[in-house]
Amino acid sequence: MTFFDKDEQLNILGKDIIEATKLEFSELTSEQIAITWLVYHSPRTRHIKNPTEFWQKQVRGWSDRGDERIYPGKIVHLFYLVAIYEWLEKGMVKTSPELERAIRDMILSSNHDATGLVVDVLTGTTSGPELSPGPFQTWKYQRNFVNRYFQSLKWPELKSININQKTWSDSPYGREHIFQGLLMENRNILTTNATARLLHSIVGGIAVSPQASEKMMNLLKKNSSQEGAKDRSKGQAIGFLDENLPQNANVWSTGIVGTYVRHNFAYIELPNLQPYLLVIFTEGKEISRNERILPYMSQKFVEAMKKF
Repeated sequence: MTFFDKDEQLNILGKDIIEATKLEFSELTSEQIAITWLVYHSPRTRHIKNPTEFWQKQVRGWSDRGDERIYPGKIVHLFYLVAIYEWLEKGMVKTSPELERAIRDMILSSNHDATGLVVDVLTGTTSGPELSPGPFQTWKYQRNFVNRYFQSLKWPELKSININQKTWSDSPYGREHIFQGLLMENRNILTTNATARLLHSIVGGIAVSPQASEKMMNLLKKNSSQEGAKDRSKGQAIGFLDENLPQNANVWSTGIVGTYVRHNFAYIELPNLQPYLLVIFTEGKEISRNERILPYMSQKFVEAMKKF
């Protein structure tokens, strides 16, 4: 079972897009890409406040390798964003100017230090040197607090994910390195289906609360003031789904590139087309350096959306 209604038309169109992309980029293999695609009948709903009612109204969707476990890089920020708003809403932590700044910078600039502060606040842990066995067990239990929260939602898509690591520009040290594992066996892991379901809940206004969902959407929104981000020296639009979309497109998205991954999620509203949500993960050193793959696929999805 999936949270979306598997649609045969999307299945045909989606498979055609994958095949066209593999023909255009011969270095890309089927095992290096995972996709989840949702199509909405109308722009995002802000009026459904009952989560049960929301999930009963399944959106049309399709995925290819949507349950494949993949290192997410900074896509994990979306999960930490939802968690910190849950903590704030429940009064588990108190807001402050520094926490608000960290939340904003975690999303708007994918800042590692900002993410580290958010993780510290979420889990009551801090980085540092190695710990003796007893305190380290307590530290690890606390660090898995976010994992336990998402598992409590009982979403099948979340069963195989792992969210307990900070993000780093290089390698972690001390207790963080030991916790990650010598073979990185405890690193963060996500799937496109899990990411799509979480983003879908934010778009629908039922992640944490309607008010919290709106705040999260505002952070994810691309707008005219961010137009400078299309310059290579200032941002990440180059090489991602929103690169070649029309100026009048409404886009809520985050894209990340690392040494071995290039990932992107986006909820997109285009004039005269049905809104849609895309999560695309790509893996491989050569693939991560290729700035043409995701924009190419984005254009293919726009063409597909014109068929509805």
